[in-house]
Amino acid sequence: MEFIGWFIIILCFIIGFIGLIYPIIPSVLFILAGFLLYGVFFSFTELPWWFWLIQALFVILLFGADMMANAFGIKKFGGSTAGIWGSTIGLLIGPFIFPFIGILIGPFIGAIAAELLMKRTSIKQAIKIGFGSVIGFITSVATKGVIQIVMIAIFVLAV
Repeated sequence: MEFIGWFIIILCFIIGFIGLIYPIIPSVLFILAGFLLYGVFFSFTELPWWFWLIQALFVILLFGADMMANAFGIKKFGGSTAGIWGSTIGLLIGPFIFPFIGILIGPFIGAIAAELLMKRTSIKQAIKIGFGSVIGFITSVATKGVIQIVMIAIFVLAV
């Protein structure tokens, strides 16, 4: 039973990291599920109150980092709210239309399309904004990856 418990917990952590690449998967929820499953399979007493407080702060940070990095990348390159929405929609749809590379092409095309449709910018400016959305996404993935590694490291130290 102990092996099965750890297998499921580690599987949750792995799915959490897959969620960095496929944003349709709520990565932070899988990381939290791993912590909760540890309590169910083993014991909640080994995870003190400070552990849960730190993890809650990291969850808030993860949600904020995700939204801020994408918006920052687009705004930095002159984009609008339409570009942010287009990038987000492209980020969710891209991996299903273009497997593997769609995670980068989706936000790029989404930001360009939204900017051209809503803001009536030039194609050159829209492409620049599209690159900003990709840079924002890559920054977000790197930031969230580091935070998730820290969350799991704290979990390992607490256990």
